[in-house]
Amino acid sequence: MADDVGLRTAIIRFVVTGAGSAVLDFGLTMLLQYGLHWDPAYAKALGFVLGTTTAYLINRRWTFRAEPSAARFVAVMLLYLATFAVQVGIYAAFENLWATDNKLMSAVSFAIAQGTATVVNFVVQRAVIFKMK
Repeated sequence: MADDVGLRTAIIRFVVTGAGSAVLDFGLTMLLQYGLHWDPAYAKALGFVLGTTTAYLINRRWTFRAEPSAARFVAVMLLYLATFAVQVGIYAAFENLWATDNKLMSAVSFAIAQGTATVVNFVVQRAVIFKMK
């Protein structure tokens, strides 16, 4: 059963965890897209998988102080699947919107997609997933 972590503490921990995971996600996305010339959607997809897996492991243990649970793991994977589609879709849409292949605009695309997924993930994890028994 998850310990009751206060909202302020949970938000701070979630943001710190998310920032670290976003650095992993962004770094891999940019490396694959610009260093190895991958399609932006594929680069973002692999970055997302690395970032969200890291975030789940840290959030389960530190942010929400929850014991391992198969039901919780499945719920988080379903949430991540939904936010994966949203995040990669937003990133790819903005990448196709910009007139040029530009690293600054890729960073803007990334921030918009990441921000959207972060809000959705926090709300669903705090209100539903880590309240599961």
